[in-house]
Formats: sequence, C-alpha cells, structure tokens
Amino acid sequence: MSSITTDQGIVHYEVFGRGKPVILLHGWLGSWGLWQETMAHLGKYYRTYALDFWGFGESGKKRETYAIQDFVSLVNQFMEQLGISRAPLVGHSMGGTVSLSVAIRYPERVSKVVVIGSPIMGSSLAWPLKLAGHRPIAFMLFNMMSVFRLGMRIASPFICRDERFPAMMDRDLSRTTVESFLRSIASLRRTDLRPALDQIRIPTMGVYGDRDIIVDPKQWKPMQHGIANARIERFPTAGHFLMLEEPLRFSETLKTFLDREEQRTIPRQALVPSAASPTPSVTL
Repeated sequence: MSSITTDQGIVHYEVFGRGKPVILLHGWLGSWGLWQETMAHLGKYYRTYALDFWGFGESGKKRETYAIQDFVSLVNQFMEQLGISRAPLVGHSMGGTVSLSVAIRYPERVSKVVVIGSPIMGSSLAWPLKLAGHRPIAFMLFNMMSVFRLGMRIASPFICRDERFPAMMDRDLSRTTVESFLRSIASLRRTDLRPALDQIRIPTMGVYGDRDIIVDPKQWKPMQHGIANARIERFPTAGHFLMLEEPLRFSETLKTFLDREEQRTIPRQALVPSAASPTPSVTL
C-alpha cells in the first residue's frame, strides 16, 4: 500500500510490474481493486499504477468537491510527485472521462488514452445514476445504505456476470461518503466532452461492451466522430465491467494497443514521390 500527500488530501495507489509506466483510473463508486487482474497481466510488460480518486477506496475523504476537473488535477499531481512525465492513461467509466479530460487539459502528460465503457456525454448515463446526482436522492440512499447495498447485490448479476463483482462493489460502497457519492456523479452527469475531442491528437482507443446497462454502449460513436483515427473495440457479450467479464481478451486488446509505437503523419508536401507512382501521405 502506497500513498502520496497532496495539498488537497492523501491519494492511495498500488504499483506492480516493471517497464514503462501505465496509469489505471477506476470509475464511480470503484477503487483500484478493479484493476488487480489487469495489473497481473499487464505488469509483466509495464509498470502499472492504479490509484484511488479522492473520496473513494483508501484515498482522502475530507474535500468539499469531487468534480471531474478535481480528478483531472489529481492525475496531474500524481504524475508530478512520482516523476512520471508522460504515460498512457487507461480509464474505466468515469475514469475514462477523466483520462480524456487530462489529455485535453494536459496534453504533454498523456501519450495514449484508453477508455472502457466511459460516458462522453453525461446524458448517456443510466437513469438511476442521473438521479443519484441530486442531493435529496443521494442523502436518502445514504440514510438507507444497508437497503441500497442489498439492492446493489440483487442487481449485480444484471450489471456484471463475474461472481466476484457483488463483494467488490459492496466493499467499495462501504468506503464512499455522501459527498463523494453525490458530487462526483453530479459532475459526471453535467459533462459533455464532444466540443473538445478534436484537441486530442494522440492514439486513442474506446472499449465498449454491447450489453452495458450503466452507460449507453453507443458512446463509442461520439468518440469516433470527434477524435481522428480513434480505435474502437466492441465486446458483444460483455457489459460495463468487461475487464472482469472477459479479462483475457480485454488484457490482450489493451496490451496490443499499448505496444504499438506512436504514429505520426508526414504531410503530403514533405514527401518526395517517385516518378513511377505518386505517393500519398504516409503514416509511420
């Protein structure tokens, strides 16, 4: 168990493996524990870092705000303190929205982005999540936390078919506060990254499960439309937590993308075509 101290609270993280760094970001109500299986596979080739956002897991919970932009700042501070100048960001759900936001705000920090089941627009969230972003409902759920946790256990088979999921979700729910619960999802509900997506010029991949009932699985469409050459991988039989439901295919898909060298495009005028056949722009 490792942690850093920032001016806005303690950030807990776990690290595994050797090689170039890769940073893993969890989703709403989650924690670094979501990535354990991914880290076990990816850590054979990369040095993986999985952190807990403020208000979740083992990180500090004494903040007044837990907005998406707060988590963007957290990732920047995390990289600064650990001496990671630039790295790929891999984010699940809300963590993917944060990853894209970091690439927009701190482009020098991010070499690649992978988002998994992430909302590009907050309006794509399932209606129970949208309701949870309203203060009266958030307080009601927290005042009935035992009932809420029981409801989550009952709903778990519809959310994720991995038998470990109910215990993971119950553990992570027990570590949240009403403010982190409310303010993070309220901020996510108001988010719309579409106007800024064209600022992202690095390799980007969206991974979506067609059976996702948490985030509209067609959120890959605005991502593909807004980011040039975005790669899309769809998992027809998986839902929102596809790294748990199809861990082998997910890990292999992720590693293949991370292994690819960053590409750059040579403008047409910079090339010297041969007399025999004109040469178009070439991607290296």
